[in-house]
Amino acid sequence: MPVIELDHVSHAFADGVGSRLVVDDVTLTLTEQRIGVIGANGSGKSTFARMLNALVIPATGKVRVDGLDTASEARAVRRRVGFCFTDPDAQIVMPTVAEDIAFGLRRRRLAPAEVAARVDAALASYGLDAHRDHPAHLLSGGQKQLLALASVLVTEPDLVVMDEPTTLLDLANTERIRTVVRGLAQQVVLVTHHLDLVDDFDRVIVFHEGRLAFDGSPGTAVAHYRALVR
Repeated sequence: MPVIELDHVSHAFADGVGSRLVVDDVTLTLTEQRIGVIGANGSGKSTFARMLNALVIPATGKVRVDGLDTASEARAVRRRVGFCFTDPDAQIVMPTVAEDIAFGLRRRRLAPAEVAARVDAALASYGLDAHRDHPAHLLSGGQKQLLALASVLVTEPDLVVMDEPTTLLDLANTERIRTVVRGLAQQVVLVTHHLDLVDDFDRVIVFHEGRLAFDGSPGTAVAHYRALVR
């Protein structure tokens, strides 16, 4: 598994009046396969997630993934770290389902036959083979999230970061995403408000007001979070 390291990481965003500290002096090392991240809205958990593949570069401190510095080696980091957004429409960029899955492979300089084989395998794995030529933006919410995940996984990242992937989904599609996540061989960092999604994870961290408030087993972490928001 990749080693994720944060060394005294802080970050702030402008809020129209000044700046708001959203991640405050976080130091952390993560090596487990499945890591959950929970916390209230505005707690810093999504900013933390975006730091892991260099979508956000910390104002101070260092973030490293297997020794790669996200600030100075962002391109190498993004080749190893896949990211799934809350809203899959934010990352669906091609007209059809198959084209969208193939899009992430274009920069890999793969032979056309290998691209085709990977796309076929991804379509089959995520139940999208019947929608190969379907307009991607006309899929259901659950199908769009599966497409977004397939488009990330087809590039074979070492780490998959998922930021609230079930927020816009109904119960049935949330369960589909849970099943997919459970079957992934890659390291997964999952940010979620659906606390039951992390109940069998290896480790769960809790963010509160930008700081790391708890780090431990799922049951204890969820109990700690519930106590914070009472």
